[in-house]
Amino acid sequence: MTAASNYLENEVLDHILGEGARNFTSPATLFVALFSGSAATALESGDATTGSSANWGYYEINAGAYVRKAIDFAAASGGSSASSSTVTFPQATADYQTAGSQGNTITHIAIVDNASAGAGNVLFYGALGTTKTVTNGDTFQINSGSLTISLA
Repeated sequence: MTAASNYLENEVLDHILGEGARNFTSPATLFVALFSGSAATALESGDATTGSSANWGYYEINAGAYVRKAIDFAAASGGSSASSSTVTFPQATADYQTAGSQGNTITHIAIVDNASAGAGNVLFYGALGTTKTVTNGDTFQINSGSLTISLA
C-alpha cells in the first residue's frame, strides 16, 4: 500500500511547511476499511458520502456485519512500516455489499482515522494483490506483517 490520499498529503505538507491550519494530529487509533469495485480514484480524492461514485463511501462495504477494525503498525524503517497485529473482521452474516451495489468482492483497503463507516478520512489506500469475495459465513483477515505502508 503506497498511495496517500489527497487529504493526508495536504495535511502533512501544511504541518511540515508551516502553512495552512497546521492542525494535523496523528490519530490515536487507525482503522482498516474494506472496499469493492473501482474505488481507487474515489479513495484518492473523494469523501465518505455514499450517493456518488466519485466518493469512497459509495464503495465501502456496509452489509453482512461489516465494521472497520483497528490496526497497529511497527515503527517505520527504510521508508515503510508493516502491520504488527492480525486483523480479523467479524464473520459475515450475509454477503458483503456496498452503498453503490458494487458487490461482495474486496478489491481495495484503506487506513482511515475513524471507526464508523461513512465517517472520517482516508489516509492510505491500495488495491489488494488478490481480491477476496466475502459471502455469508466468510471471514476476512489481514495477517500480521502482511500490510505494508511505504513512502520510499
